[in-house]
Amino acid sequence: MDRLKGKAAVVTGGAVGIGRATVIRMAEEGCAVAILDTDQDRGEALARELADRGLQARFWRCDVSSEAEVKAAVDAAAKHFGRLDILVNNAGIAGANKPTHELTEAEWDRVQAVNVKGVFFGTKHAIPHLKAAGGGSIVNLSSIYGLVSAADVPPYHASKGAVRLMSKTDALIYASDRIRVNSIHPGFIWTPMVEGYLSGQADQAQARHGLEALHPLGHVGEPDDIAWACVYLASDEAKFVTGTELVVDGGYTAR
Repeated sequence: MDRLKGKAAVVTGGAVGIGRATVIRMAEEGCAVAILDTDQDRGEALARELADRGLQARFWRCDVSSEAEVKAAVDAAAKHFGRLDILVNNAGIAGANKPTHELTEAEWDRVQAVNVKGVFFGTKHAIPHLKAAGGGSIVNLSSIYGLVSAADVPPYHASKGAVRLMSKTDALIYASDRIRVNSIHPGFIWTPMVEGYLSGQADQAQARHGLEALHPLGHVGEPDDIAWACVYLASDEAKFVTGTELVVDGGYTAR
């Protein structure tokens, strides 16, 4: 408890999946958390749930592909909580699963708009508040597919590779401001994105077994596995950690 006491955070895509778990764990660790998401019903419900437990959280509707919406939400959160110390750029989409030569420009651009520009906009508009706080932590959600690849979803893999290098670049740019920037690289995690992938498979039981078999530990991860990684990188326990990749993948990339 209290690993993030006195800090304030913004978590994009915070209403479901990894984002939701991160919001909960950060709030439980004493952090005031701004939940940013396009899913207003779930976002507001999560904020109420945490408030009923005596924890600090508030929801702002935000499409991370819109710079104006990101700026407005980040500024509002910093004003509401009186400071901003942590940004978790979690919002992301999988996009079209087609070979590269079959993708449309619109399908490609949509993934980059959310997964890459969303990280850019979040970082851009959080930096002034982090500087005002005397430093802070930015945690960018990449993927195992920011480290290795596979023969599917080209726009997604490209976007997550970009997030990895953006994290390193910003870690160097803002180190003198005491702002740490790191990326997290999850393996397959039980989230709506993965559940959506399975729902499209003819034999879902076999598809689930296949996903589990990809991980040497023998199972798919849980949102909390990533949420605790976010808590660590956001906390002062990671005060000497910047520009690095935290891989939480059940051994997927160890091969």
